[in-house]
Amino acid sequence: MSLAAVVLAEGAARIELPFPPLVFGIIAISLFAVLGFVFFSYRNVANRHNDKNVRSSGGSHGGSSGA
Repeated sequence: MSLAAVVLAEGAARIELPFPPLVFGIIAISLFAVLGFVFFSYRNVANRHNDKNVRSSGGSHGGSSGA
């Protein structure tokens, strides 16, 4: 049996979806909306802690100022 015949025979078998295709789209859009809301909720988190920004505003990352 040739490869083309095998591919055509596999294509003839119809797979039933558990839901209509519209439901899969609704699930995907809902998932993206929920993930977008979670992502949006972490917006501007670093600026909520002003005491940390004041302490680290010295410009250096380490404890010493020179080499």
